[in-house]
Parts: sequence; structure tokens; C-alpha cells
Amino acid sequence: MANQELLEKVAKLGLPMFEPEVDLDTNETLAEVVKSNDHRLWEGFPVLLARAAEDYQFSLDKVKRTLNRVELGQLHRLVLLSMAVYSTQNVTLPWARKYMRSLTLDESKQVKHLRNLLVHNKPVKWNDHSFSPERLSNMFDLYFEQSAEKSRRRKEKFEEYSLEQALSVLFSPKQKELFKKKLEGLPFTKTENEYYSRTVRKKVVALANTELHDLAKKLLEL
Repeated sequence: MANQELLEKVAKLGLPMFEPEVDLDTNETLAEVVKSNDHRLWEGFPVLLARAAEDYQFSLDKVKRTLNRVELGQLHRLVLLSMAVYSTQNVTLPWARKYMRSLTLDESKQVKHLRNLLVHNKPVKWNDHSFSPERLSNMFDLYFEQSAEKSRRRKEKFEEYSLEQALSVLFSPKQKELFKKKLEGLPFTKTENEYYSRTVRKKVVALANTELHDLAKKLLEL
């Protein structure tokens, strides 16, 4: 059974088991997963490897340096299994393509065999381990859902930041406050209402002018 610290590291790397609370070394964490002999972690290895490959510090050679001969064999089988999972999921990863080109003919046949097992919903077995096609697929689906959500949040955060920057250019802090209060339907005081009508509303009307908007776009293209 893997210890709590390793499970937290694994969660941060991409396997949704526990809330991550610690920093991690990607290569060290993958090596620890291999050494753990923990079936749950090994079944999540394709996801962990995909996430690790996103880290510029990732190096399979560095992972190998901390493993003994038996563990190197386990790592090799887990990586081949990962290649098979990526193939069944129609996932194209630059690192995986490069790795596949480096395989021997026999290793390529092993990946093809593993893929056929997964495609036909048959468990992958070696020694006392049995890998479920359903769980492998479900973990990878969850990985992509999380990746899509992460991209969506990143996009929303960027758009929010861009909007704040634009508002700060056009409005003073007080004017920006009134602009947002108006959008949210919050009540104005008498003074705020007069200031909004006299100053902020005029800028809003100008911003809503489609001709002005088109002219601004043309200027940016020059």
C-alpha cells in the first residue's frame, strides 16, 4: 500500500485520489509509483505518465536511474501499457510518438497485443496484477475532463484579467465600481446616480457605438 505522502504527490500529478498539498519532483514521483507495487497506482500510471510528460523537467532516463533491475522491468511494462492505452483512446502525445518510434519490433508487437486486449475488453495480466480495461479507460476519461476544465478556467481567468485591464484604462476606480454596480443591478445613492449619469453613462454610450468599435479594430490592424 502506498503511503499518504506518495498518494498526495500522485494526486497532484494527475490521479484524482486526494487533494494535493505538497510540491513534487515529477521523475521521483513516477519512480516511487513503480516501486510501490500498488495496483491502484499502477492502473493509473498511463494518466500519471501523460501528466508527467507535460512537465519540462520530465525525463524517463532520470526515472530509471533510481530503479533496480526488477523495477526497471516493471517500469518498462507500465510504459508499454500506457502506449497501448493512448492508442485505444486515440490520443496523440508528442512524447509518446517519439517513444513508439524507439521501440524494437518485439516491443511494438507487445504494445499491439496489449491494445488488442483492451479493445476487446479483456484484462491485462502479469504476475499477480490484473489491469481492468474499464478502469484504465475511466481514469483516462477523467484526466481529459480535468484537463478541459483546467483549460476552461485558464481561459476564463485570462478573459477576466483582460476585461479588468480594459476597464482600468477607460474608467477611474470609482467609475469602474459604478459600472459594475449598474451591471449587477445594485442600488445607487443619489450622489452615485448623478455621477453615473453625468460621467460614466457617457463613456458607456461611446463604447456601445458600433462605428467606433469598428474604427478601433481597424486601427489595431494597421
